[in-house]
Amino acid sequence: MKKIYSLLLLVVSCASFGQTIYTENMGTPTGTTLIPAYSTGTAPATFQNSSPIAYSGTADVRITSVSSGYTAASGGGNVLINAIAEYFQIDGINTSAYTSSGLQLSFGINTPTAVTNLLTVEVSTNGTTWTPVTYTPTGIGWTLATISSGIPSSTTLSIRFTSTTASQFRLDDIKVFNFDPSCTLALGTPTAACDAITFGLDTYTVTIPYTGGTSGAYTFTPSSGTVGGDNPATVPVGNIVVSGVTEGTGFTLHITKGSCTYDANAVAAIDCKPANALPFEDKFPYTVGSALGANQTWANANTGDSILAIAGSLSYTGVTSTGNSVSFVGTGAECQTPFTATTSADSGLYARFLINVTDYGTIADASTTYFATLTDGNPSNHKGRLFIKKSGTQYQLGLDAASTTTNFASTLFNVGDVVCVVLGYDFAGNTLKAWFNPTLATLTDATTPDLTSTPTTAITTLGGFLLRQDSATLTPTITVDELKITTTIAGLLGVSQNSAIAGLKIYPNPVSGGTLFIETAANAEKTITVYDVLGKQVLNTTTADSAVNVSSLHTGVYIVNITEEGKTASRKLVIK
Repeated sequence: MKKIYSLLLLVVSCASFGQTIYTENMGTPTGTTLIPAYSTGTAPATFQNSSPIAYSGTADVRITSVSSGYTAASGGGNVLINAIAEYFQIDGINTSAYTSSGLQLSFGINTPTAVTNLLTVEVSTNGTTWTPVTYTPTGIGWTLATISSGIPSSTTLSIRFTSTTASQFRLDDIKVFNFDPSCTLALGTPTAACDAITFGLDTYTVTIPYTGGTSGAYTFTPSSGTVGGDNPATVPVGNIVVSGVTEGTGFTLHITKGSCTYDANAVAAIDCKPANALPFEDKFPYTVGSALGANQTWANANTGDSILAIAGSLSYTGVTSTGNSVSFVGTGAECQTPFTATTSADSGLYARFLINVTDYGTIADASTTYFATLTDGNPSNHKGRLFIKKSGTQYQLGLDAASTTTNFASTLFNVGDVVCVVLGYDFAGNTLKAWFNPTLATLTDATTPDLTSTPTTAITTLGGFLLRQDSATLTPTITVDELKITTTIAGLLGVSQNSAIAGLKIYPNPVSGGTLFIETAANAEKTITVYDVLGKQVLNTTTADSAVNVSSLHTGVYIVNITEEGKTASRKLVIK
């Protein structure tokens, strides 16, 4: 079944009727930030444009009250102006290739209750002499304002927005463009669908509806994929279809027709990743420095700094450690591994993993956040949260279904301790449970947990395990390793996922002739990935044959991962 995504598209459509010269969507701030500091930030928490464009002013950038309600509202950060004489200024826009008669300025504006011209818009060609230009507010809240005259042709155009009141004005999606009434194409909101959902690298298709097609030669330049569907030159209303876009990559489409241009920007990268079959085990045998979300068994739930693979494993009695591990700190992308949905038809769901808090930095005492959760498969729906709270030079672990808690275990852990966590949910009893450093050999459902929590609303489905990066003031540096997810506690020590592929045989081992044979009971298509002892991927192939060419591998010891029909096994491989 195809997974359908509704995507926000920043569209230069019928409002532009021509060449876009400058556009700014204000990025995505992590919090309230003054203009000078935001100008030097790191994407996406900074302005979309860099030198020669420069930003200044006494206003600030915020993530609250995001833009909406007008075509192509980006919905990220916006500039807030809320004091008399407070201003936002943009310098360095080059409009010299166009005549003033064709130049226009548009911007999203959130206007306070009194719809009057209390926000002054001015332009300058030297940054010193300013000329007001007129716009007419069209309503309360977010609207799109357009100034159709008075924008000069200049190599150094500056624009300044200044408030004459203490009322709040918000600005977003500022655009300077050249008007051409012969350009009538209007692009609509796209959808994207995965062409397949497998453990291999899949592709997706983007469909962009349009109106206003007219005769003439349109040129399409996609960032990737193949353009098809309806041609606006012959079909006035239809859909442009771009197929073969690689999953995990974003998409843009640039269209030209004579002097008219249209840009479809910032279609977010989507993942076409299937749910992992249970029991699921991940020893994180990924290339050091690679993003966890780039793997086929994990997917980023949002944007930001990635959770990264690091060298080495964590060790704990009763856990066989191989591969590498992953680490995260501060703010960044949340990353989820989806698994086969468990419901009340199952007795429960249990996740075992190892953690090591390696550095608490300058995080304040008693600071609390949650960093690992059970979800219902939607990464936004946290059903069971594992909390961490700084306590002097040590820390405590907590458990709750809610986003805040006072439910912490009394045990204090030190920075550098390896802690084994078993996080579980009993469907029949509607009870979240957590065990910290249990004796795995004797752990059962009857073993008294360190913490329990009863959700206000019983959990009906669990389908994901998520690692969360909160903020620089809350999330310490955490290493995570040796994750295993099962429907029973016994499964945490039962048959390993390494034996979950029925009839798996790997021979000869050691290999001396350059060919490794991998056979299974199903003999279905398999993805074969080989890592060296440092966790670097050295071979990746998908095949339905039993023979795998490993002649490119040097003498040494490797880890080979085999994935077949949603099940994954790991074996040590020796090349002679």
